[in-house]
Amino acid sequence: MIRTTLATLVLLLGTQAAQAEIAVVVSAKSAVGNLSADQVSQIFLGKSNNFPGGGQATPIDQAEGAATREEFYTKVTGKSAAQVKAYWSKLIFTGKGQPPKEVSGDGAVKKALAENPGAIGYIEKSSVDGSVKVVLTQ
Repeated sequence: MIRTTLATLVLLLGTQAAQAEIAVVVSAKSAVGNLSADQVSQIFLGKSNNFPGGGQATPIDQAEGAATREEFYTKVTGKSAAQVKAYWSKLIFTGKGQPPKEVSGDGAVKKALAENPGAIGYIEKSSVDGSVKVVLTQ
């Protein structure tokens, strides 16, 4: 009985630790303010190319298989990363769109944002520093 209780407790703690908070970020120099999950979803699903106040939005995606990517799409779009991949495959096949540029890791996202003030990406909240501005936390 005690072993079962301890095993359950360890599983619960492990599950909570695996769900890191995601920060949707833009360059610290960007004039973009807070965004809603729906606005971010529209940008990352290619349904909008602009930020709500104006200015072109260029989404930067994390590489396939990254835990941050799965967490982001589940929380912001309500779709799994696999569903988003299927969504983009349809758009590519029909010539209606191209998926966001992919980079590998939080550091690469921050570097991409520094090089393009119109870019928007997502990283683990613990990776946020002065080089980026948080526009949404999930």
